[in-house]
Amino acid sequence: MRSVTSTDHKVEDNKSDDYSLDRVPRSKRNMGWLSITNITFGIATAIFYFQMGSVMALQFGAINAIISAVYAIIVAGILGTFIAYLSAKSGMNVNLLSRGGGFGYIGASLTSFIYATNFIMYCALEGMILVTAVHAFIPTIPEWVLIIFFGSIVIPLNWFGIKQLDKLQKWSLPLFFIFLIAAIVMATRTPSLYEGSFWTYMPEGVQVGGTALLLCIGMQHGIMGLTPLLASDYARFLKPKDMKIGIFAIGFIPQIFCFGVMGGLGIWFGVRLGEPNPGVYIVLLLGVWGVLFTLLTQVRINVTNIYSGSLSLASFFENIFKFTPGRRFWVVVTGVSAIILMLGGIVNHLQAVMTFQGVFLLTWAAILVTDAVVVKRILKIGPGYYEARQLNLHKWNPVGVGSLIISSGLGTIAALGFLGAFLQSTAAFFAAVLASVLTVVIAIATKGKYYIKRENKEIDRRDHIA
Repeated sequence: MRSVTSTDHKVEDNKSDDYSLDRVPRSKRNMGWLSITNITFGIATAIFYFQMGSVMALQFGAINAIISAVYAIIVAGILGTFIAYLSAKSGMNVNLLSRGGGFGYIGASLTSFIYATNFIMYCALEGMILVTAVHAFIPTIPEWVLIIFFGSIVIPLNWFGIKQLDKLQKWSLPLFFIFLIAAIVMATRTPSLYEGSFWTYMPEGVQVGGTALLLCIGMQHGIMGLTPLLASDYARFLKPKDMKIGIFAIGFIPQIFCFGVMGGLGIWFGVRLGEPNPGVYIVLLLGVWGVLFTLLTQVRINVTNIYSGSLSLASFFENIFKFTPGRRFWVVVTGVSAIILMLGGIVNHLQAVMTFQGVFLLTWAAILVTDAVVVKRILKIGPGYYEARQLNLHKWNPVGVGSLIISSGLGTIAALGFLGAFLQSTAAFFAAVLASVLTVVIAIATKGKYYIKRENKEIDRRDHIA
């Protein structure tokens, strides 16, 4: 079977401007930073963050939940800014960045597959929040019918790629804010179950800091690796002239909104109403309008989940099996897979799945940033650009693959409690720091000889990062 070349990629991708298998040409990087930041708001406005804030506040105290949210904004914002820069500079998403960023083309395909399963899982979790809300309002409709219906409607909304997402998120954002303000107003008119200020709420026997704070941080780790990596799927379309302001906007604004605004409102709603599930209290506050609000937020988040999942699956199957049916095929596969997970009861295994995903995603992000900043720019090891063509790459690069396997393996062991209570709650952060150290050590030990097989002189010098 012949090798799939970059030319093949462009012929395939230019049909729909998806660029799932190669860098976005500089001529196609024509989206303003406001448009791209708006698209990333699709994930930032998910009411899953309400649920995170409500659960943490009711279980571990509001102030511990607030401190953990500030931590999540800072760490995820810094990672997101770096990754947005790498993506905008090179025109690649994280799946393609990984090929020349320390993993090799087979090694990167493994990260792509795990990344795809992550988006499928989150699509299923977000879908179930919507199904729960509608079923609570109309219990006569079986849940399996709602799962199939709501799982299917996001597929056509992804059919036309990045431009369609931009329009969908742009026109739905004002509606989101109208519903959000209405929910806040109705909550203020509902008598609070807690008499004091919401940030002073503390369950009996719980204190500020200590184990409770670590448990909140551990919960944040389960999701905070996703948004920095997700930024790369959209930042690669950023106009070069918008780079300076764009990378910070894309890196930080979604984090501030999802962990600060949405998470903070989740803390307030949870304490005030004494209910951790937003699928319940949003419907309680707004009735049928609450169902529509939930529908809007979950469609906004799930179209981004489907989009990123389809890109990752396209990259994996192109790398491993030379199978390139196009992104739309993978949109259908991603959507159907999420429906199957919902029917199979994914929410019953939420903690175990999020533990591994949190460790893996934060570790992967740390490796990409360390490879770019320390290995490529400071140590000058390997090429100063990202290579995506299999012809020029080794199958495996121990720098990224070794760091990821060792760090995520030890991080998962720590998360399961085998290395003590402290590391159990900070497992993802521990794994990310370990991965950064190993990335530098292995790069120096291998002298960068596994980054590329042959130099590519066709890459525009403006796409180099070092």
